[in-house]
Parts: sequence; structure tokens; C-alpha cells
Amino acid sequence: MTKIFAFLSVVLIFASQLLAGVETLPVRGLSIAAPSTSQLDRFVAFVENELVPRQINLLLLRVDYNFDYQSHPELKPENPLTLEQVKQLVEVARRHDIRLIPQVNLLGHQSWHSNLGPLLSVYPEFDETPHINLPPPGTYDWPNQDGLYCKSYCPLHPDLHKIVFALIDEITEAFEADAFHAGLDEVFYIGDDNCPRCAGRDKAELFAGEVQKLRDHLAKSGKELWMWGDRLLDAETTGLGMWEASDSGTHRAIDMIADDVVICDWHYERAESTPSYFALKGFSVLACPWNKPEIAEAQLAQALDFRANANPMLAQRHRGILHTYWSSAERFMDLYENPAESTDKELGPIKVLDTIFPKIEN
Repeated sequence: MTKIFAFLSVVLIFASQLLAGVETLPVRGLSIAAPSTSQLDRFVAFVENELVPRQINLLLLRVDYNFDYQSHPELKPENPLTLEQVKQLVEVARRHDIRLIPQVNLLGHQSWHSNLGPLLSVYPEFDETPHINLPPPGTYDWPNQDGLYCKSYCPLHPDLHKIVFALIDEITEAFEADAFHAGLDEVFYIGDDNCPRCAGRDKAELFAGEVQKLRDHLAKSGKELWMWGDRLLDAETTGLGMWEASDSGTHRAIDMIADDVVICDWHYERAESTPSYFALKGFSVLACPWNKPEIAEAQLAQALDFRANANPMLAQRHRGILHTYWSSAERFMDLYENPAESTDKELGPIKVLDTIFPKIEN
């Protein structure tokens, strides 16, 4: 009985230390899809009533093309978020000292399953792999016959960046943001042998070139570039494989880009020690869990340990935790509000939220 009591005491002490530590993390963030127009009011109330008490101070909103772009209206969907609606998000964030960062997936993720994204649908000449066709809707089987996951745009197309930069400028102005997240994850198609501009070029240089172009454009107006970190890790050396890291050689780009780019280091199966690698390379970094509470708790403990024990220069580079959710804002709120109607697996991201950002009642 004494041993059990001692063990429980250690667990409680550890839990209290984690809770206290979370409050000291510079960044306590949530990455989620921007709400649809029909869910906007609900999402604003959710932020105020549920996220603020958890001391979340960053919202990374995956906007992509779900905005009423005036610079390139040909890219927006039906019923996009309007500027007035975005200002509702800006207002609630400002009122509660929450940093808002919009995301538009760039370079990779220009298609999904059998659906081509707006950029390549409207501008097919930007496609890095036009010779590879997506399967017809309803016939998709993962992965498809060509092994294609998500299409990429060609980073060397001469007409590309005037469009991309216009979108970046418009969305960051709308959100009154001091940073922009460009995605840049899971880029499996780069430097294709059939591309008239990229064939034969070093893939690391191509990737670094695109990152640096985006970074330099944002820097002109004093904004940070944020990105996912997987393409900057070596799949073979780390043992992380082709999803969480790169098997195409783009990992060498880490030594070719400015170290003021902020890295969002996602790992969902283990609390990998890669945040320390990025910090040692000079980058600010956030650990990014998803749907496994035990992994998220380990990433949090790792972040707190690093900040407590590394020298001050390194310690401050680990900014904290960015919890990621990969479905709609509506689905996240449904799971949160009606857990009894969902499976344990579906509730994983909600449990992660409870684990690393527990609600603190006044």
C-alpha cells in the first residue's frame, strides 16, 4: 500500500508540474480548418467559451482558398468566408490575446484523392506532373496506380509567384497577421524528370528555393514564414520514413534556408526528439501532436524538459505545442460537444486537447 501511495504521489506531482509548465510555454496553439460561413458564429463562441479557458494563445487557421479573394476571384469556391467574417475572427482573437495565423497550402497538397485543387484546376500549366492524371471521382484507391499522393506546383514556373504572392498578401492583410503558414509538407513530387524547368535539378535546392522565395516575400513586410518540418528531415537517417521525413533528398534544404522560418514539427506515433534538432540548427520550433493523448503528453514533457535544461539560447527556440486537427472546425466542435456519440478513436484529438491544454476554471 505504501508503494502504491508513493507511486500515485509521483504521478500527481508530475501531472501538476505539467499543468504548471503548460502555462509557461510561449505558444499553446491549435491548428484547425477555418470555419465555414455557416459555422462562423458557433466557432467564435467556441473560441471564447472553450479555447480561451484553456489558455490557447495561437490559432493556426487552414484557410487555403476558402476566402473571398479579390486579387484572384477565379480561385475562390462558392460561399467563401468574406472579409467581414474574417474580421469577426480577428476581433475575438484580439480581445483574448490570441495570435491568428492563416495557412494556404503551397508547393505540395495541390490535389487530394481524386480532386484537383483550385490553383491547378484554374492554372494547369503550373502542374509539376501534368502527365500524371488523377483517377476519376469514385474510383480512387489509395495510393493510385501512379503512386501519386498529392500533386505539386512547379516552383520554377515564371508566372506562378505573382499569383501566390498576391494571395499571401491579401490573406495576411485580411487576418491582420504577422505570420503566414505555407504548409510545404508531404511534397512527394518535386524536380520531376518530365518537367521542362525542374528536370535534373537538385531537389534540395528546388525545395529551399521555394521556401526562401516565400520567406523573402513575407520578410519585406516584417512577417514570419511558418511551415511543417517533415521535408527537412532525412527519412533514412532518422528512421522516420517517407511521411514524417523526406526520402527524396530535400532534407538538405535545412542548411539552405533562413533560420528565422518557424518549424512546426509534427509526429503522431512517437514523441520524436526532432525539435531539438531544429533548435540546434537555429530554428524556432513547435512540437505538433494530433490524436494520441499519451504521445501528446510525452511531447509536452519533452518540450518542458528542453526549455528547462538547455542553455537559454537553445531553450527559447522551442516555442511550445501546436495541437493539430485534420478535419473541419464543425466536426471538431461536434466531437467536443457530443462525445457520447463518437468512438474513442474519433475522440483522440479532443482527449489530446484535454491532456495538454486542460480547461482552467476561474
